[in-house]
Amino acid sequence: MDKIKIIVVDDHEMIRCGIRYAIENRHPDIIIVGEAKSGAEFFSLNSLETADLTLLDIALPDINGIKIAQQIKKQYPNMKILAFSATENENDIKEMINTGVDGFISKENATTDILTEAIRSIMHGFNYFGKDISDIISRIYVAKKKSTNVTSEFSEQEKKVIELCIEGLSAKMIADRINISTRTVDWHKSNIFRKLGINSTIEMVNYCLKNGII
Repeated sequence: MDKIKIIVVDDHEMIRCGIRYAIENRHPDIIIVGEAKSGAEFFSLNSLETADLTLLDIALPDINGIKIAQQIKKQYPNMKILAFSATENENDIKEMINTGVDGFISKENATTDILTEAIRSIMHGFNYFGKDISDIISRIYVAKKKSTNVTSEFSEQEKKVIELCIEGLSAKMIADRINISTRTVDWHKSNIFRKLGINSTIEMVNYCLKNGII
């Protein structure tokens, strides 16, 4: 099985060293192929073309992590992004989600197990948001004005699927939570995508956050 190749971007050397030590000693399926302490250093890495995922801090000394994420999506559309930050600023989190990151976990509550679970989940095609980040995301969309003309198009079960996707749950977790099959979850998601004119879960989450759906 191919190893998951990641780049770690954080301006604190101790954090980069800690992540490298924890991953290299306990998780042989994940390898760190590059490190950077700034945006400029990140974009100069030779491993950008081959990396699968970037673990990206938001607060960097030269370029805001949000702008880096936007640039990654333009230049390296196949690269996954896991935001990893101490911030709980709702605007930063909302901007990062709107950029299209594949996951977001907080430094305050992240353990090595949470970090590696997030990396593996993202590489299997799921979005991953830590519990504290999910709570903030929920506050963001609950505070928005409801878009009743759009939400009326969805069944109650479709609305529940959207809500649980926003919380970062996988199809299997959603199926277990509302007692339906994963095939039914996928069917609901396909209907939601069709109604919104989109093609992916992250597009759905972004659309719903921007428009206050649910």
